[in-house]
Amino acid sequence: MTYTEAAELLRRQDDILILTHRRPDGDTIGCGVGLCAALRELGKTAWLLPNADATSLFTPYLEGYLAPDGFSPAFVVSVDIAGRGLFPENARCWLDKGVDLAIDHHPSNEGFGRENCVDPGRAACGELIYDIVRQWGPVSPAAALALYLAVSTDTGCFLYSNTTSGTHRVAAALMDTGIDYRSVNKRHFRTKSFKRLQLESMITEGMELFDNGTIAIAAVTLEMMRALDAHEEDAEDIAAFAGQVEGVETAVTIRELRPGECKLSVRTAAGLNASAVCALLGGGGHAAAAGCSVMGSVSDAKTAILDAIHQIQQG
Repeated sequence: MTYTEAAELLRRQDDILILTHRRPDGDTIGCGVGLCAALRELGKTAWLLPNADATSLFTPYLEGYLAPDGFSPAFVVSVDIAGRGLFPENARCWLDKGVDLAIDHHPSNEGFGRENCVDPGRAACGELIYDIVRQWGPVSPAAALALYLAVSTDTGCFLYSNTTSGTHRVAAALMDTGIDYRSVNKRHFRTKSFKRLQLESMITEGMELFDNGTIAIAAVTLEMMRALDAHEEDAEDIAAFAGQVEGVETAVTIRELRPGECKLSVRTAAGLNASAVCALLGGGGHAAAAGCSVMGSVSDAKTAILDAIHQIQQG
């Protein structure tokens, strides 16, 4: 359905629960909080399902929006969730009960909702939520701050190739509400913990280049995290790091989640379809940014992703 149809559907609902994805980023949290704030301004009862994966980088935005124990929703919405495998453990029950409306921007969206509002042309799901919310009237500063978080973080502060002129227009409209966007930018793009800087040093030391320096593979192992006593917030958006190396067109970051399981993030800049690469390993995402999981060691994951990249390159 279109964003105008989604806005009308939501206008008719009450007792709404909003779901965010596993290992939540700024887009899913910003979308959830922004939508929740706007629905409350319409007089609706709306809450976000608590997400145990949310790091301290994002938890301040969630204050006052998390569903209390015992809340029984009449309508369930997911935001920025592309597939069933991305549901947090406490949200998986809704895969059986049913998600009433799925709002997303990933081309690989599985269409799991009873109704689906999916626009792959949006750089961030926050852009889509913005267009839904503005159907109800002026966007409030409370909703705008969260949506600015969504749009800015999913575009790397408007530096990633997914950024469009439409993205900038949405950001400008959100800024015009009077939000403190400077604090958001400083918190998420100009501040790093000392452990993060140490982690980047370790990643650089172990980074490998392939195909004449056009492919970079970087690993973040459990041992590295333990050695630094680093936490998830220290590794936030680490997938963007390897792509900063001069000459790299395809950057792969391997996160060892637990022994025998790795999460891979692929970023491309020269026409290689990252979603097609990750689809070969059961994942998906966008053409320039996608992800997948590999059961095995970091070495196994490296071999698997290189084979997948070469397979897509060779057609």
